[in-house]
Amino acid sequence: MLKIGLTGGIATGKSHVTDALRRHGVPVIDADAIAHGVMAAGTEATAAIAVRFGAGILASDGSVDRSKLGPIVFADSTARRDLEQIVHPAIHRSIVAGIRAFELLGHPFVVVAVPLLFETGSAAGYDRIVVTACTPEHQVERLIARGLTEAGARQRLAAQLPTEEKTSRADFVLNTDGSFEETDRRIAALLDAMTSNRWDSTRG
Repeated sequence: MLKIGLTGGIATGKSHVTDALRRHGVPVIDADAIAHGVMAAGTEATAAIAVRFGAGILASDGSVDRSKLGPIVFADSTARRDLEQIVHPAIHRSIVAGIRAFELLGHPFVVVAVPLLFETGSAAGYDRIVVTACTPEHQVERLIARGLTEAGARQRLAAQLPTEEKTSRADFVLNTDGSFEETDRRIAALLDAMTSNRWDSTRG
């Protein structure tokens, strides 16, 4: 089974791409969705996060309040590494189990969306790498539309690898600067590459 890693900087359209792939019947594993489950109430990771960052980091339901945690870890690389060491092993185990399940069902390929694929050194575990990309200006605009300040948006961009470095390591780059219709045409080109396993055109 072909394992395809999907990554890209924050606010580069990964969710739109994964939603479109699912509509086309492509099996998708979303590491960010898994992370939400890992940081739910009552998990070992949530308990460890509360110990490291204080009980005030928890929401009223006992889950990790990501709106509180985000500003802390994006402002402090040590705190970010500590968080990654807590949650990434559990996320990795879930991804491995998900890939195995789709393989047993006979799927020819699976897409695993991992925002920090390169940052965590996970890229080597995939047969092909797809990177969503847009200009930093578009990323900032989209993050501000989500409620962040410009300073907060740029802080998050600075915490990740530059887009140029990610695209240089990709088998397929899916540009999301244009309209949804343009992005959907590029997703169609990606689907063609996946189904044929021909990755001649690396710029979607």
